[in-house]
Order: sequence, then structure tokens, then C-alpha cells
Amino acid sequence: MQQSLVELREITKVFPGVLANDRVSLTLGAGEIVALLGENGAGKTTLMNVLYGLLSAESGEILVDGEHVDIKSPQQAIDLGIGMVHQHFMLVEPLTVMENIVMGIEPSKFGVINYPAARRAVLEISQKYGLEVDPDAKIHDLPVGLQQRVEILKALYRGARTLILDEPTAVLTPQEVRELFAVVRSLVNEGLSVVFITHKLDEVLSIADRVVVMRDGAVVGETRSADTDTAGLARMMVGRDVVFRVEKDPVSCGDTVLEVDELRVRDERKLTAVDGVSFTVCEGEVVAIAGVSGNGQTELVESIMGLRRPESGHVRLRGKDITHARARQTIAAGVSHVPEDRHRRGMVLEFDLTENMILGDHRRRPFAKWGVFDQKVINETTAKRIEDYDVRTPSARVLGSTLSGGNQQKVVLARELGRDPELLIAAQPTRGLDVGAIEFVHSRILDERREGKGILLVSLELEEVQSLADRILVMYKGRIVKEFAAGEASDEDIGFYMTGGSDSSATVDETESKGVTRGR
Repeated sequence: MQQSLVELREITKVFPGVLANDRVSLTLGAGEIVALLGENGAGKTTLMNVLYGLLSAESGEILVDGEHVDIKSPQQAIDLGIGMVHQHFMLVEPLTVMENIVMGIEPSKFGVINYPAARRAVLEISQKYGLEVDPDAKIHDLPVGLQQRVEILKALYRGARTLILDEPTAVLTPQEVRELFAVVRSLVNEGLSVVFITHKLDEVLSIADRVVVMRDGAVVGETRSADTDTAGLARMMVGRDVVFRVEKDPVSCGDTVLEVDELRVRDERKLTAVDGVSFTVCEGEVVAIAGVSGNGQTELVESIMGLRRPESGHVRLRGKDITHARARQTIAAGVSHVPEDRHRRGMVLEFDLTENMILGDHRRRPFAKWGVFDQKVINETTAKRIEDYDVRTPSARVLGSTLSGGNQQKVVLARELGRDPELLIAAQPTRGLDVGAIEFVHSRILDERREGKGILLVSLELEEVQSLADRILVMYKGRIVKEFAAGEASDEDIGFYMTGGSDSSATVDETESKGVTRGR
């Protein structure tokens, strides 16, 4: 019989108006990978936050190694061998790998940090688990995949035997995903248990031993990965069949909607983030920008939206120069923006849903007349958008901060797609969404395409890029390094250029075998 490291029994967690966890029980065995699946608001992250000590349950109990424990803080969880790697990394970027890993529990001698001992400890644990890192490298110089490796090492250095990975592949290339899976398998071979929270069903089938599915705060099913498929998992999650790849008509490109010409933009450190980028988006076309996070996509979108002033170059909307327009003017000109960071740019968390649903339009008809809100129209619009986008909320009057991340994303999408824009800029539009919501969002984006709108999609999800895009532009170190037509390239091809590959670095045989068009 498999040894149980952690057991949760009858966990119940209630938020105002929401039963987040309804008597949930879950067992985590040594040497196994358990995938935790569910729709947005199903209670997955809440359950893991209870286990990690970030939340306290109303009832239920937690056992570690068969002993009842009362976890009131993350430090207590860490002391009990439970570690969590969050989707948004908790690293101090100016510091080194070693300094981040040992932070807070540094080896010391006579009250002074013993750096040679710390360095040896980091090298020993990295070698033990096959997680090679340079202990002296600065975090801000590392690619995302290696930063995640540092987060895992931080947990292992603190003695984690149960590791919770929350959306661990959200920002990784296909190559980095394979490396992460190899790491995870090496950890379970050492007897650790791993909880894998994700929305990517194909990854679940390739990595997990066991799958637990939650819906409306309760466990509704459990299966072995070998006994199911993506369609079966999706059906368990949402209670119906799900279309994974939307059908789209051949592109019918009309007039140019967006023209970006030799755009150069600097980041907060005054370094060049966008380096002479040029492209167009026409009516009825989805142009996708694929790239590893941090290669200039954010600065590019912000400069188009008027959130960041470019150093040089031009941005034109239907021929009109909007290079130096402010965000409010850009929106008024007919541009909608789904931002990659919904907390920073997409919502005001201290506002309720009726306020968040009209942000950017709150000064204009039909929501305001002569500077006075038309509350009836606002309420009706909010109610319709909540229903249309299946926003899981007890009321339109709850604060944005009370919603799950996926439901917050639905609010942003409902507002931006409801604006009837000339150009839709969608940056990570399905980040944090479940398969049912992704299906809906993709269909709505293609509805905009059929209506002749121009769509600029920025996504880390290659499956999403492949499904929606008519043209794919690969961005690396602030430049467009490759362009593919729809269906021209595999995920591996795109990932090759995302990580710095070039036509000149591939042999003719490699290029021909991968179907990459040279010199495009």
C-alpha cells in the first residue's frame, strides 16, 4: 500500500456568499503526481491555500505522516515539509540564485552569513535532484524556465516532501515544459509527492499518475491518467463535451486596421525592449505574437495602447497616427485591450463588478450623460455580461478582489469585447481560464474576426496561437525574428525561434524536416 504523506479530510472553506470548499477530501501519496483540475472558481487553489497555511478552513482536518496538524501559516507548512511554487514567482530579481534559495535560513558562522557553505548547499541540492543552476547568476538574467527551477530548489532546500505547483507551465516554451516534467519525475522518484494545478489537459495526461476533478467546491471525480483522455477530463470538469480546436473560415483580409512601423520602445530600466518592430493587422485577420515572456511583448502592447511612450517609430489605426495618443484617446479611437496583468491594468480590485464592467467607458454614453451615471443602464449591462460570460459571483456588487483569478479575467473580457472595437489587442486572453471558458473566449474572438475586426493576439499558449492565428510573428529580444502563416509550423518550430534559434543556426536538413520556410 502506498504511503500517504498528506491527507485532507472534509475540508470546508466559506467566503462571503461563496462555499469555496465543500467537505473536500484528498490524499497525497509518496512518489506520485496528482493533478488537480476544475473550472474557474471550482476551489482548487483555495484548497491548496488551506494546505499551505494561507487560509484557514471552517472545518475539516489535515494529516501529515498520519498525524493531525494545525497549519496556520506558510512557515508552519514549510516546517511540515509542504512547499508551494506559485504561478507568479516570489524571487528577488537583483539577487543571485544562491541568495534567493537560502534567503531567511542562511548558514552562518558567528552571526555572519557563510557564503561558501551556502554555495555548497545549493550545489549539493541541485545535483541531488538533477536541477542544475549557476548559484552565482542573477535572477533577472535567467530565462523563465530557470527562474522556476530556482523556486523549486527554494522549496526543496527548506525540506519540502510535498510540492504544490500552481499553473507551472503557464509561461514556459514546449522545450521548457519537457525539462520541467523531467524535473518533476525525478522528484517523485525520490519519494516526493507533487500536486499539479493546471488547465492544460494534455499535460495532465503526460505527467500525472492520478487526476482529481473539482466542480463547485467539491470533488466530482477521480481517475488514473491511463484510464482517460482529454475529452473525458473536460467532460468531468464542465459537465458537457468541449470543442478543443475551433473551426475558422479562411482569412479574408480587408483594409489595414493597425500599422506598426519601425517602433522602438524602452523599458523601465531604459533598455531597448522593442527594437525596430514593423507589422500590420488587417480587417478580418488574427495576427499572433508568440514569444517567451520578457522579450518585449509587454512594452509593444503598452506603446500601441498609449500606456508607454515609444522612442521612435509610428503606430497608425486605419491610417490615423496614434503614436503619441494617451490610453483614453486610444480607446475612444476604437481599440480594446485585454491586458496580460489583470490586476495592474484590467481591473480595480477595490471596485465592485458594476464599476469594473464600465471602466474606460464610464464617461461616455450610454453609461453616463452630462457627467451623471445612468445606473439602470450600468446595472443591465453588468447583469448581461455576467450571464453571457458565466462570471461566477454571488452578486454584481461584490468587490473585484473577491473573485477567483479566472472570473476576474472573464470580467475584463466581457468589458473589452463588449465595446465593439475596430482593433482588439488580446494579451494572454485565456490566462487562468478553464477549458469551457477558453472555448467560449476563442469563439468570441473569432466572432470579432468574422465581423471584420482586426485582432492582435499576444499569447504564451502555443495551442491558442495555433488555433486562432492567421499569421504568427515570433518575437525574441525585442525583434520579430520569424513569421509563419497559419498551419505552416509546429509548436517545436515556433519554440525554436522563441528561444533564440535562427534560420542560419538550423541546418538545411533540420529546416526541411521541420517544415520551416527559410528566409521568410
